[in-house]
Amino acid sequence: MDHGTQRDAPPGRRAGPGSVPADPVAGRVPLAVVVVDRDGLVSHWSRGARRLFALPKEEAIGRPAPDLLPVSGVLPEDEDVTGYGSYAAYDGLGPGLESSLDGRLSYPAAGRARLTVPGNDRVDVLWWAYPLVGPGRERLLVLAADADGLRRDHADGGAQETTVERIAPGFALHTDFPGAEELARRLPEILPSMSVGESARIVAQVLELGYPVLEFSQNDRVPVTPDWGVPRRAERRARRERAARAPAAGEPVPDELRDEAEDLEYAAVRERLEFLNEVSGRIGTSLDLSRTIVEVSKAVVPRFTDVAGTYLREQVVAGEGFPDGVPDTTTMWHRVALEHTDEPGRWDDVVPVGEAMPFPAHTPFFRCMTSGEPVLVPRITEEMGHAIASQFEKRDIRPLITGRSMLLVPLKARNVVLGFMILLRHPERPVFNDMDRVTGAELAARAGLVLDNARMYTFQENVAETLQDSMLPHIPARMAGCDIATRYLPGTLLGRVGGDWFDSVKLPGARTALVVGDVMGHGLNSAAMMGQLRTAVQTMAGLDLPPAQLLRNLDALAQRLGDTHLATCLYAVYDPIAGELHLANAGHIPPVLVRAEDGSSELIDLPTGAPIGVGGVPFEAVRVPVAPGDRLVMCTDGLVEVRGEDIGVGLATLCESAAHPAASMDDACDTIIRALGTRGGRKDDVALLMVRLGGIESDAVAEWRLARDPAEVGRARAVVREQVHDWGLPKLAGPAELMVSELVTNAVRHAHSRPVELRLVRADTLLCEVDDDDHELPTLRSAGPDDENGRGLSVVSTLAREWGASRTKAGKTVWFELTLPRR
Repeated sequence: MDHGTQRDAPPGRRAGPGSVPADPVAGRVPLAVVVVDRDGLVSHWSRGARRLFALPKEEAIGRPAPDLLPVSGVLPEDEDVTGYGSYAAYDGLGPGLESSLDGRLSYPAAGRARLTVPGNDRVDVLWWAYPLVGPGRERLLVLAADADGLRRDHADGGAQETTVERIAPGFALHTDFPGAEELARRLPEILPSMSVGESARIVAQVLELGYPVLEFSQNDRVPVTPDWGVPRRAERRARRERAARAPAAGEPVPDELRDEAEDLEYAAVRERLEFLNEVSGRIGTSLDLSRTIVEVSKAVVPRFTDVAGTYLREQVVAGEGFPDGVPDTTTMWHRVALEHTDEPGRWDDVVPVGEAMPFPAHTPFFRCMTSGEPVLVPRITEEMGHAIASQFEKRDIRPLITGRSMLLVPLKARNVVLGFMILLRHPERPVFNDMDRVTGAELAARAGLVLDNARMYTFQENVAETLQDSMLPHIPARMAGCDIATRYLPGTLLGRVGGDWFDSVKLPGARTALVVGDVMGHGLNSAAMMGQLRTAVQTMAGLDLPPAQLLRNLDALAQRLGDTHLATCLYAVYDPIAGELHLANAGHIPPVLVRAEDGSSELIDLPTGAPIGVGGVPFEAVRVPVAPGDRLVMCTDGLVEVRGEDIGVGLATLCESAAHPAASMDDACDTIIRALGTRGGRKDDVALLMVRLGGIESDAVAEWRLARDPAEVGRARAVVREQVHDWGLPKLAGPAELMVSELVTNAVRHAHSRPVELRLVRADTLLCEVDDDDHELPTLRSAGPDDENGRGLSVVSTLAREWGASRTKAGKTVWFELTLPRR
């Protein structure tokens, strides 16, 4: 890399891009600090960078970073590498800097590179690359140092500890560095978003722990170590023992062993980073809360701990909203997972998964959950073991915990404790130390975020299901003269709220209204519109409006609600006595009618009509005769429509699958879903309504016309009593006769010109209807001791299984039902 610039060098030092002025303080080597923006251009160029790369700041700012910074490469064949040792051949320890510069690496990296300079000089450079995360344009922080300067410090013997952890230009961090306050003041110069207080905390951590800070934020701190010269585990153990024996013998620690001790520290940090990266890859593989809980517990056993127990707050386990406030002694904690390396079953009976319990204020568990900080217990003494065991009533857990090392780490998200983990190590294993505390805290921070994501997903899924269930009716499987089965399938697993619906409404004359609709779009807005339209349809169906008139009124209502949504709707009225369907369509796909006589199926030919909400378009109704045993299939287009396929293919498949013989209505629905619902590309909701049209035989219906004469009340009682006995229902004769007397009395009193009509229908219940030409509906009221009126409907309400009143085109119908006695 040739910058074409020479600078004067101090006496005795060669000039060139690799020249680094001697530092007056032994062991301090200036660092080059470079910040790269998201476009790959240099946005900050420190004084150390100017000295190391021999390029003024004015010429560096705005230039592509790969043109200025060291990157790995292949040495020329004639290159003299004498004096650079094994690094001259680029042994590949650590990724190349170019991987960080071009954004391929999202994690910190470190390495060694060599620069070509004018005069055939080579400069050995150590570098660190830290990805930056935040709203600003800065993407990467690069630190670099002259490795020759580090070697010269060792050769001169001027420094016991060589500086490799550099954060601010012109400063080096030593464990005995006296200028911490000055360093904390200058750190925000290269990281402007950092406060002075945050800077002081970071500097204190670096000075105390002896390794640089990779990432800092309001909640998390992650250490990182250079990625070179780390010995393997067995080799490190032998070096550690040799370094420990020297002070015991009263001998000074050789520089070689001191360097090896530093390597051991780097290796320990690196192992912890590898562990955290491994754990991060193993947890959070799904949004299922139960699976995530198990993943978190299994990720730490046995590498980090021998026993891992996970406790969560009740709201988290239930998938409810975010828990409020700081936990207290009444907070219930659910043991949701327990992983261990002991013999199988040893923990199961003593601390079973699923148990919920509070923790007293004097326990380390309470301190962890209320402070939100890790709690370290190097060894659980017998006294502490007894105190902990007292929380488990008659179960003695002392043999399981006494003598073990314990680390409690909180599972937090957005500064709220969701739970905590109890980590235990066997007595023969090294106790948890401060580094383990830092590692455990970082592990818990990542696990807390993963658990919170799963909790939020579970909560939102529960809300969506509750909303959808509240908007979809619970239709009885049997209504007058027909059997009904339904299915609802959400369009996607992540969005279970949509605009599809179905419904059935009981009408006078043993008739049933059947509805299927689809609000265009997805999500809460469509679901809200669907709820309004469904309520309107129920209300207008209760008024016994003809199908075409009902759709016209629904269209007018949608216009008043706004033009942001359109909807399709299919409305049908089944009359089991007349054996007829009365249907009207508003832009919906046609229904399928399966004939019981020959098993054939066909799409009912209906005028399509315009969707609800278009406005100004007339709707037409048709009447279709049906026979007992025929089946009517109504569904939304999500079942038959697939992207890239003609809808006619789906409709043909619907007809074919609907005609397939089935043992029950539920089996028939499942056959249709299997045939159509599993096709690839389906993203819309599906609502399916199937009705078996059983009909009501003529001999199960009796009708009478009564004159507007009070004397007709006695006749009504007599004919009802006789008819009920003829049907073999003598136990119902008394209640039916009494209630008919009350209803006919009211009808005769309020009728205007037309005769009163009385109808009995024997189906799944005994239905009685009384019609008159008065449009005012009766109301149930409380009658006083001296009132002569108002007691009739109270009698009906007390004796009837169900009763009601609805307006008709000619007036009103008042009806009641009695449960048929078991045979």
